[in-house]
Amino acid sequence: MRYLDHAATTPLRPSVLAAMAEAPALANPASTHRAGQRAAALLEEARERIAEALDAHPTEVVLTSGGTESTNLALQGIARVRPGALVVPDGEHHATLDTAEALAAAGREVRWVPISSSAVVDASAFALALEGAALATTIWVSNEIGTVQDVALLGSLAAAAGVPMHVDAVQALGHVPLSARSLGLGAAGVTTIGLSAHKVGGPVGVGVLLVARDAPIAPIVHGGGQQRGLRSGTQDVLGVHLASIAIAEAVDELASESARLAALRDRVLAAGTAVPGVRATAAGVECAPHIAHLALADVDAETVVFALDRLGFAVSNGSACTAGVQEPSHVLRAMGLGHLAPLRVSLGRTTTADDVDALCAALPPAIATARAASA
Repeated sequence: MRYLDHAATTPLRPSVLAAMAEAPALANPASTHRAGQRAAALLEEARERIAEALDAHPTEVVLTSGGTESTNLALQGIARVRPGALVVPDGEHHATLDTAEALAAAGREVRWVPISSSAVVDASAFALALEGAALATTIWVSNEIGTVQDVALLGSLAAAAGVPMHVDAVQALGHVPLSARSLGLGAAGVTTIGLSAHKVGGPVGVGVLLVARDAPIAPIVHGGGQQRGLRSGTQDVLGVHLASIAIAEAVDELASESARLAALRDRVLAAGTAVPGVRATAAGVECAPHIAHLALADVDAETVVFALDRLGFAVSNGSACTAGVQEPSHVLRAMGLGHLAPLRVSLGRTTTADDVDALCAALPPAIATARAASA
């Protein structure tokens, strides 16, 4: 099987596997005995490694269970401090959409901002929606389409309006340059940034929320007061240690890997769009190097995925974060392309040119087979 679904999850890095095998027995990092102190030291070393990779301060690194928890802590935590509307672009990850809907059900006003036919946030509409708002959010790299938002611009608009903004950077990590300092992490503008380790060869179950030290945010989980009181609970020392290794490596290799993956992505898009009735979903705008997204006419999306699976390719028709529920892509609907079937090919550090050549050869017959089955 040729694995081309790296936006869903990525294989563990060899360095992570090696560190896992070499890890010592670890105690609770809150314990005061020597074993606990050793665990606490390893935890803080990992926190510092993550901070250095992301150009942040270690005290800004809040460790979570993943991107979904990071989004919930950011949106719900800021909402508990700041009354008022939540500004949300259409086409966000379900962690954001469902959190926004939960806040709306509790009486919070949600202002939805349209996206273009290439999944770009309408900056003018975003700026208007910020007036008098409590908080805003945006995804940096679309987990389905791969479109890269101008986070610096949106953050500056939020800062000018005095509104804190959360950035979902789960798919950006390791694929676009990420610097908390350059984004001006602070109480207004970009205030929180969410990440997930398993998207870059780290373990599942470890995430990061960068939180400005003066952020207007309250905890949503209460307990022992760990991590500045923002995220109580015993921390997964080994998981965080492994995650820090993966995050640091992903950032270090970003330049070389981005160029390599972008070239492979473009070959997938060229092969796909050579098939009649297939278009590159986000043509003409900046896209992340690891996601090639196609929109297909006259075919069922799941049938295409199954056809390619039978030929030995693991691809997807969208996000893997909806508990296996297959439904029309909400992102394509927001783009005005809901009548088309999505196909996402996502690449990673283990993807080879041979993998892509084989996929390019398989796309025409797979789509033809799927269309015949969908007729």
